[in-house]
Amino acid sequence: MNNPLVIASSPHIRAETNTRKIMANVIGALVPAGVASVYFFGPRAVAVVAVCVASCVISEAVWQKLSGKKTTVSDLSAALTGLLLAYNLPPTIPLWMGAIGGAFAMIIVKHFFGGLGQNIINPALAGRAMMLSCWPVAMTTWTLDGVSGPTPLAVIKLSEGTLPSLVDMLIGHVGGCIGETSSVALLLGGAYLIWKGIISWRIPVVYIITVALLSALFGRSGGPVTEMLSGGLILGAFYMATDYVTSPMTPPGQIVFAFGCGLIASLIRAFGGYPEGVSYSILIMNLAVPIIDRLTPPRVLGEAKRHASK
Repeated sequence: MNNPLVIASSPHIRAETNTRKIMANVIGALVPAGVASVYFFGPRAVAVVAVCVASCVISEAVWQKLSGKKTTVSDLSAALTGLLLAYNLPPTIPLWMGAIGGAFAMIIVKHFFGGLGQNIINPALAGRAMMLSCWPVAMTTWTLDGVSGPTPLAVIKLSEGTLPSLVDMLIGHVGGCIGETSSVALLLGGAYLIWKGIISWRIPVVYIITVALLSALFGRSGGPVTEMLSGGLILGAFYMATDYVTSPMTPPGQIVFAFGCGLIASLIRAFGGYPEGVSYSILIMNLAVPIIDRLTPPRVLGEAKRHASK
């Protein structure tokens, strides 16, 4: 036979994309924010990124080698986790802390649960949360132009100091974590990911709009635009809340998830002990994803919509 019938299990139609290509696209989308961080924070930003990425890659490789599993560092998922972790750290963080955070994210959060695709929360954010619990002073020391000072959210929270201009907040000339300050760079990368179909617009748009509306409802002094451009909201909304493994599968579920993230982040910002709540909001909603998926299942292919009986 010239065209033999091939019998195989599903899926029968495969896309050209794969894990490595997806990770490469996300890393590429994060490059503009990285360039901005080097411009504003100097070579120290490069050192933090290098240590975190190296820690994640080495930790994954060593763990898989010791456990007798196939080494998968070439899929770039470990490198992306390290990059996101670094972007969530202040530039002054001691490098050894970044290395421990990377190892924790990869081994405890990712591989203790089975590896890529099986972790229940975002590894980079979990690593950051661990570091914030262990070293709160180092994790909340912010510098700009070599001078320590509060972040815009801290100014709003404490009602002390002067808020930077919206232009400075757009370009990134403010204190904060390495990869979160340049809103315009993050938005460019996020728009690229949406255009390429790597992420959906639902989670970042609903998340950011929810925070903006609730900040106005809570009477926050900075105003909705300042809230949207401050802290890690844009970084979290576009690059971490959209993680395939720890976010819902269906459009309705994604909207519920994003609204929950926005609500929790806004409550922490307005009434919590920390000025920022993005990391914890995503981690908490990560844990709710199985429930959201159960309540918002996709319609079975070929299933007809139910109509109310007349």
